[in-house]
Amino acid sequence: MSKATNDLEGGAPRAAGDGTYDVVVVGAGAAGLNAALLLGRARRRVVVLDAGEPRNAPASHMHGFLSRDGLPPARLLELGRAEIARYGVGLVRGRVERIDHGYDVRMVGGPVLRTRRVLVATGLRDELPDIPGVRQRWGKDVLHCPYCHGYEVRDQPLAVLGTGPGAVHQALLVRQWSDDVVFFTHTLELSSRDRERLEASGLRIVAGRVAQVVVDGGRLRGIELADGSLVPRAAAFVFPRMVPQDDLLTGLGCAKDDNGWIVTDRTSRTSVAGVWAAGNVIDSRAQVVTAAGMGSAAAFAINGDLLEEDVEHAVGRHRKVFGATVPEAGR
Repeated sequence: MSKATNDLEGGAPRAAGDGTYDVVVVGAGAAGLNAALLLGRARRRVVVLDAGEPRNAPASHMHGFLSRDGLPPARLLELGRAEIARYGVGLVRGRVERIDHGYDVRMVGGPVLRTRRVLVATGLRDELPDIPGVRQRWGKDVLHCPYCHGYEVRDQPLAVLGTGPGAVHQALLVRQWSDDVVFFTHTLELSSRDRERLEASGLRIVAGRVAQVVVDGGRLRGIELADGSLVPRAAAFVFPRMVPQDDLLTGLGCAKDDNGWIVTDRTSRTSVAGVWAAGNVIDSRAQVVTAAGMGSAAAFAINGDLLEEDVEHAVGRHRKVFGATVPEAGR
């Protein structure tokens, strides 16, 4: 989506008299929607902003989510949007350009929303290797997560492409779902230890650069090497480069760890006061159910933080009216 449409779903989002929200949630995936659900139930003034580009859109089903196993990802988000609307949480379609300290959330080609707290749940993007056929079949029979898709391709002839250091571990993991797994070294130079581990685990190793993933009849048929040889396979696993979509957090000055990922505490609070981040934007390994849990934890923390601020303001007003002072201990 190149430009914000700013279409509102779920009724007008509630703001305070001065137009300020309690919380603006950026990103309407599992983390953002679950946080918005809890905050809406806590009667906070919440709006969710979403560019409409979920990471798992290519996948036909999601797995590992209790009571939702096998549900299409788009259906989960549809259900989530309907649920937050019941609690007066608005959803605005559009892309956020930046967040200013204060906090003003500026949308591309749209309004500026003022808020007391921010939750960023913008996820990550998968950078796929430049191998013909990979992008075409991504999320169908070119896969990434064995926990998400391994059972659906169990006992079939599988491939793992050596596109990065994580591929070896991925191949050893994929072996749990099939006795017929071929590891294609592609551009990865295997250490003697990794080669031994793969062979000892029953994987076949095929050297040489992968030319393409062969697709025929709307499905993957095999892996073709640069020398023209073809190894028939029913599905392939590829370890993409995962890049967090954290420009909004970086722009606010949120601290990062040595690997370049935003640092948060166990409630998803960042190093910048009033700013939380949850889901794949801070954790590449978070599945849908994990991201939803992170959104829940963040919502509890955000509401508690707002509560402390509300009480402090109430105490200040009380003292102005009654001239009250803090009582001494024990009196």
